Amino acid sequence: MRVGIPCQAPGHALAAATPRTVARIIRLGYDVAVERGVGEAARFPDSDYEEAGALLIDRAGAWGADVVVSTGAPGTAELDLMRPGATLISRLGPARSPELLDELRRRGLTALAIDTVPRISRAQAMDVLSSQANLAGYRAVIEAASRFGRLLGGQVTAAGKFPPATVYVIGAGVAGLAAIGTAHSLGAVVRGTDVRPEVADQVRSVGAEFVPVPTAQEVSSDGYAKEMSSDQAALARSLYARESAGADIVITTANIPGRRSPILLDRAAVEAMRPGSVIVDMAAANGGNTELTVPGETITTPGGVAIIGATDLAERLPAQASQLYGQNIVNLLALMTPAKDGFLSLDLDDEVVRGITVCADGELMWPPPPISVSAPAAPGAAPLRSPEEEAAELAAAARAKARSRRRRLAGIMVSAALAAALVLVTPAAVTSHYIVLALSIILGFHIISNVTPALHTPLMSVTNAISGIILLGAISQVGNANPLISAIAFVAVALATINVFGGFAVTHRMLAMFRKD
Repeated sequence: MRVGIPCQAPGHALAAATPRTVARIIRLGYDVAVERGVGEAARFPDSDYEEAGALLIDRAGAWGADVVVSTGAPGTAELDLMRPGATLISRLGPARSPELLDELRRRGLTALAIDTVPRISRAQAMDVLSSQANLAGYRAVIEAASRFGRLLGGQVTAAGKFPPATVYVIGAGVAGLAAIGTAHSLGAVVRGTDVRPEVADQVRSVGAEFVPVPTAQEVSSDGYAKEMSSDQAALARSLYARESAGADIVITTANIPGRRSPILLDRAAVEAMRPGSVIVDMAAANGGNTELTVPGETITTPGGVAIIGATDLAERLPAQASQLYGQNIVNLLALMTPAKDGFLSLDLDDEVVRGITVCADGELMWPPPPISVSAPAAPGAAPLRSPEEEAAELAAAARAKARSRRRRLAGIMVSAALAAALVLVTPAAVTSHYIVLALSIILGFHIISNVTPALHTPLMSVTNAISGIILLGAISQVGNANPLISAIAFVAVALATINVFGGFAVTHRMLAMFRKD
């Protein structure tokens, strides 16, 4: 079968395939034909596609292939070029395009919406939304920094100092985490919010302080957060407004495919922000997360707040965006070409394939049956506890910790009393030796405890040397006339011998880890 790669729509830089992904598609047994100039906006010349094994053809030839891979929903002119029975793989937005679904059905086409890949683990390699959102989150910070007009990181110079910028990210999905990581790496002070409390550790791991929403949200069966009630939404918006008022840059990422983006910042919240602040609305394509967002444009409010409503953030990194998009397509084709013979197999029993199938040979297949992405509760799992039960458990844990601390303190005091009693009953001539012993223990503890793991092998060598000294001293006392001294010397000989041979064995094993065969 022939895979056709047509040029993207005018004004878009994303290519559906790169020379690298073309070569991988060919290895699956397909013939690949690309429209001339398909990678021009992403700086992939036609010669690179030819070297990868693709055939350069015109627009009609690309749209007339057995399998057409595109980057966006086709228009009537493109559909007219497709032949009945062909397969279209693209971002179709089927939930928002009922007219397109009717056209696909009427023309007898098979259509796969790559932007509706189920949010399950094995489908992550085909998830176009996630791969593009990762780039978009990075680019959102770059766009905000460019508009903000000063460094995100603070500096101290001879001419004075200035503090780092404060960045507030609403939403800790793929795009939000990418934005947080980028802003943190540029030196900004970053705070992140998400309606799902379980992502708090992820937010902290990329360098931000997590700001929880007053009411936690559950995750629906499709992997997205459930819609808030009016009371919950009001509490959340109050938090967003308060945090945004103290931030220099705000990045909003609340975007659920097939639905209008929720309003997170109303007019009053935007007007409360400082002049010169910047908002990057990453949900502008679906209406925006602020009341004042204009999709596709950057505006400045009368209060001096810039709102960036860009809908092509990922495409502003065209080479990487095209490579990731193309690799998502390769992974999908690999799933649907198990024999690697160049023939597409539409297995509707596969939940991934069924989830993206909009039409199959002219039969409407949208919407697909729901797929649960939530892990089922383990058998015998503990039931959910009430706040009172959790508080009681925390109190019990605190009491147990206090008892443990008291027992430890009592043990130290008893040991100190015994040591003092031993010193008192010891002849005065020996007392100085106890002081040396105590100082040696303290000094040795601090020295050894500060040794890094990388120095454990040298430390083992030192202990071997000490054990050797002990061994020699003990051997000299084995024949002592005092039976007690002789017995202690014998025990010392045995223990020191074990330490020496054991130390060498451990040292050799550790050194073997760093040897190459």
